[in-house]
Amino acid sequence: MIADQIFCPSCGSDTGHALIKSGQENLVRCEECGTVHSVQAERERLVSLKVIVSSDRQSQPYFISIPARELLRVGEELLVDDPAKEVVMTQITSLETDKRVESAPAASVKTVWARATDQVPVKISVYRHGQTRPFKISVPGDELFSVGEARKVQGSRFEIVKIKLRAEGFADAAPAKDIQRIWGREI
Repeated sequence: MIADQIFCPSCGSDTGHALIKSGQENLVRCEECGTVHSVQAERERLVSLKVIVSSDRQSQPYFISIPARELLRVGEELLVDDPAKEVVMTQITSLETDKRVESAPAASVKTVWARATDQVPVKISVYRHGQTRPFKISVPGDELFSVGEARKVQGSRFEIVKIKLRAEGFADAAPAKDIQRIWGREI
């Protein structure tokens, strides 16, 4: 069965059909009378979207084509594949229609604001004997950090003691793309 109901020319009504061959015209068989006939394949309309991708402190515009009916939501991941630029995995931070919204079908979105999540900066504060030293490293967005874990940054070994999330709160473990800041104690 390919669609809920398709019009059968022999039966003269909408009936269930089985797909025999797909293409620009699908070849189908009526499940009521067995008649084989072709049906024009429905083409999905694409829309071109402007996506502003922020990476660290820089933003770049990208242009992508996606299905018009695709529902976009703030917080969801979006693969940005601009033919003129590199492919970037992002997280949607804001959607602009006539106003800012939390979700909308792609056809009604004017601009998508997103941040790159495939390579992300992570801020680390390492303290020892009352002194704190700030560091910033760039790591893959899916790299996992955990409280209690020992790491090394620019020659300093430290133990992670606290992880603050981009969303509210703290966590015992999180991927780099979700981290606001890491605090560590030098070891």
